[in-house]
Amino acid sequence: MKDIQSLKCCLRSEGREFRSRLVPEKKLSFDRSIHRHFLALKEYRLADTVFTYVSIKREIDTFAIISAALADGKKVAVPLCIPEISTMKFYEISSLRDLASGYCGILEPVPEKCRKAKASSKTVCIVPGLVFDEMGYRLGYGKGYYDRFLQGFPGITVGFCYSGCVRWSLPHGLHDCKVDILVTENCTVKASG
Repeated sequence: MKDIQSLKCCLRSEGREFRSRLVPEKKLSFDRSIHRHFLALKEYRLADTVFTYVSIKREIDTFAIISAALADGKKVAVPLCIPEISTMKFYEISSLRDLASGYCGILEPVPEKCRKAKASSKTVCIVPGLVFDEMGYRLGYGKGYYDRFLQGFPGITVGFCYSGCVRWSLPHGLHDCKVDILVTENCTVKASG
């Protein structure tokens, strides 16, 4: 067990290192390619709601996705973290003005301005991660928020990852949830396995 935790820690460090080495122009180019691939997905076109994280500096940008989905007439929901119980709830937003600095300084929905979102089979959830594998398993930041949330999620899950952070296989346990589709700057892959 200790070896697996050490390996996960090492892989997370590799993912962070890869991101830190991306020059702004390259990151922008990669992010735009990921956006194009995502917006071209049949699953996105058929979705009525998009659940997405709100990106921070080194993560794959989601602000453009939020804007595009709202412009396409889709409902957009983002997470509010509840650190006391290591869980999160998604709230619908109608614009970026519905966000305020929250957990760890991440922009989160203001519950008084938003309503709780309901997921269905027509909901697409964009899932962040530091590293993904070809089967769709991921390593996030290690807190388990998304794994807990995705346990009962009825829609389609889409992982965003730079191709330099995709591995052939990652260690995973019973409670680790994999994504249905992986989107990188180079391609879109339906998760295998």
